Amino acid sequence: MVTTKSKTFYRKAVGLMPGGVNSPVRAFKAVGGSPLFIQRAKGSKIYDVDGNEYIDYVLSWGPMILGHSHPSVVKALKKIIENGTSFGAPTPLEIELAQMIIKAYPSIEKVRMVNSGTEATMSAIRVARGFTKRDKIIKFEGCYHGHADGLLVKAGSGAATFGVPDSPGVPKDYAKNTITIPFNDIKAFKDVVQKEWKNIACVIIEPVVGNIGCVLPRDGFLETLRKETATYGIILIFDEVMTGFRVSYGGAQAYYGIKPDMTCLGKVIGGGLPVGAYGGRKDIMSMVAPEGPVYQAGTLSGNPLAMTAGIETLKILSKKDIYKKLNNTMQYLEEGLKDVAKKVGVKTRFYRAGTMFCTYFTDTEVVDYKTAKTSDIEKFSRFFRGMLNHGINLAPSQFEAGFISIAHTHTDINRTIEAAYKTLKSL
Repeated sequence: MVTTKSKTFYRKAVGLMPGGVNSPVRAFKAVGGSPLFIQRAKGSKIYDVDGNEYIDYVLSWGPMILGHSHPSVVKALKKIIENGTSFGAPTPLEIELAQMIIKAYPSIEKVRMVNSGTEATMSAIRVARGFTKRDKIIKFEGCYHGHADGLLVKAGSGAATFGVPDSPGVPKDYAKNTITIPFNDIKAFKDVVQKEWKNIACVIIEPVVGNIGCVLPRDGFLETLRKETATYGIILIFDEVMTGFRVSYGGAQAYYGIKPDMTCLGKVIGGGLPVGAYGGRKDIMSMVAPEGPVYQAGTLSGNPLAMTAGIETLKILSKKDIYKKLNNTMQYLEEGLKDVAKKVGVKTRFYRAGTMFCTYFTDTEVVDYKTAKTSDIEKFSRFFRGMLNHGINLAPSQFEAGFISIAHTHTDINRTIEAAYKTLKSL
């Protein structure tokens, strides 16, 4: 692929923005080379500034489940934008989308719209603390819940540790209220809860970890979290920013049959526009201002553009057989990628949950952050660059999930499988 213009833009961007990007992973530091600058997108394809076409499995990091520029969404946005882009006041659109979310997620009895996944998770944690009158939280190693101070922590040594800052600028006194536990480690979780429960406000978790690839919960793990948190009066928060409407229409909680106390959702509920939401039980959400004392606000929260795109997206996703079609396409891709890896003798582990997936370059079963890190990063980097040269756009990191949309066709999948065979063979 010729990427002359992308390289020129990147050189300009480096002098204007940190790393030349507005979000770190976009800089291609994990895979080498310089990033693509995208001009436009349609359906399952994106097109860079040099005019190169790529089958896209990033999909704006998940939310474009209908594919890019879906006609119904674009039409609705063109119509609504003529009325104005933001009012800082209530609109009927907020009610309509809230009703759709609550219908899809029975665990959500009241919902508050925000502008990002980070804002949703940090707000949900604040509400949980206000409701329980406790300060500490539990998160799981490898789960990413946005860049709020208390969530940028690392585990250190041991099965479960109090957090220490994972980024300069995060106060130690703030991070120490975060306890980090290995994902899928039931014993470590029980030990911490039984010892610290009087101080623990909430447990926040990606029910399927999407920020170290795609790590599935072991049998009994989510069930244990639900049982233990209910026993000790701890709020269970499912961060479904990535899994919401991805693993199933009702998210991971519907797929695994677990009812959390609170749920966080992301840009998929806005058709890819900047939006998020958090919601849960009425008694918990009634703590949120102006109904209760826990403050949270946002000028652009519930803005008409995001609400409109979200309504149109969920209308389509709620249609009969949409998820059957998505899962059939995903299964076809899974079988194809597994098959070509076996044919060429490259050791990989493939995992998927609904329409999100990841191929790890390891022969070790991936169940947590530690085992995900056994993946051969250098081999993935070569695989990524090879696929890009064949017109396939994957996430530029071994530790990010991939996604499909309803716009991906069997022709797209066949091209992807063929590209994977050629690329894997060259490794």
